[in-house]
Amino acid sequence: MAVAPNWAEQLTAIATTIGAVGLSGAIIAAVYAGQQVREARRGRQAQMAAEFIRRWNEDALVEARRLIDRFQTPEELSAAFQQYVASGAPEAYVLYRELDYFEQLAALEQRGAFDFELIRLLLGRTLTARWEMWKPAVEAAHGPGTYHMFEALAGKMRAAVDESSPRGGA
Repeated sequence: MAVAPNWAEQLTAIATTIGAVGLSGAIIAAVYAGQQVREARRGRQAQMAAEFIRRWNEDALVEARRLIDRFQTPEELSAAFQQYVASGAPEAYVLYRELDYFEQLAALEQRGAFDFELIRLLLGRTLTARWEMWKPAVEAAHGPGTYHMFEALAGKMRAAVDESSPRGGA
């Protein structure tokens, strides 16, 4: 004949059941919290993307892009930029807007606040082309290593774009 469990065994069984239910609840809460954190991060990145897109189209950056577009080659931009910087011309400060924009974007990406894949989708080859246009001017006016985050992001973008480009042979 089976012996009925004593009060200590019953209490242990009840406590174990309560502990298991509590642990299950904690695991479910942790998974839910993780999902909420991911959603909040996506929302924050979407807000930042919208802000950067808005800034790109603001009058100040459009003015900078128009000024840059006057120059056909990186060498022409470099010569003019050096002259603007040396004389403290207003055009230098207009041009710095674009450099600062890309440097800030690169800093945000480097710190994980802006998704690289989103930058690739939005700017891709444009970002690398802009760095190639700017590189001689920046190095001539300020020396190598200036705007290093912009340069690093352009290099990372070049590698990503080259990797995703179809390779063909004839």
